[in-house]
Amino acid sequence: MNKDKAILIIQKLKNYYPDAKCSLDFETPFQMLVAVVLSAQCTDERVNKTTPSIFSKYPTVYDFDKMELSTLEELIHPCGFYKNKAKNLKAAARTIIERYGGEVPQSMDELMSIPGVGRKSANVIMLEAFHNPQGIAVDTHAKRISNRVGFSNESDPLKIEQDLLKVFPKEYYYDVNHLLVWHGRNICNSRSPKCDECPIKDLCENFNF
Repeated sequence: MNKDKAILIIQKLKNYYPDAKCSLDFETPFQMLVAVVLSAQCTDERVNKTTPSIFSKYPTVYDFDKMELSTLEELIHPCGFYKNKAKNLKAAARTIIERYGGEVPQSMDELMSIPGVGRKSANVIMLEAFHNPQGIAVDTHAKRISNRVGFSNESDPLKIEQDLLKVFPKEYYYDVNHLLVWHGRNICNSRSPKCDECPIKDLCENFNF
């Protein structure tokens, strides 16, 4: 897809979703990291119902480091895959303290060195916690829409992101990250997309697919 068409699609989506933003609740970069880890294979709504009671009692990276693993497992149980997520969060807290002086690092490479943080999560943290997007987070929504609209024919999220980065200038990263998620949730869902209501159906390669 050429850049002009890709940008036109995003502009139309921005007009349709003027309030599009991150739906995870957090107050600090570390809390953002925790929320992102918990959101894997879990809805943001569920994460937001789970984290307030955790962050009120354990707000900092040092609190997570001191917390018993079993306690953390119990607290995050509603978010699913709680044993693996708790293990990663404990290891993440220890890594941030030992390697980064208790501060969540502000680069992609350093973020991806933290247990439980892959490229997608690092993209989200850079965008939301530091307002410095370095790429485009390809979640299930971004992947589905990229394939349907024609941004990318790839199935690998890393390759899809590279295709997106080829057509979108950096000043569009912020909007692309949010808009693909919102459009995926509201219109272009996986099972029964509402094509008739879609604001970009005239630009979609798979309209009436």
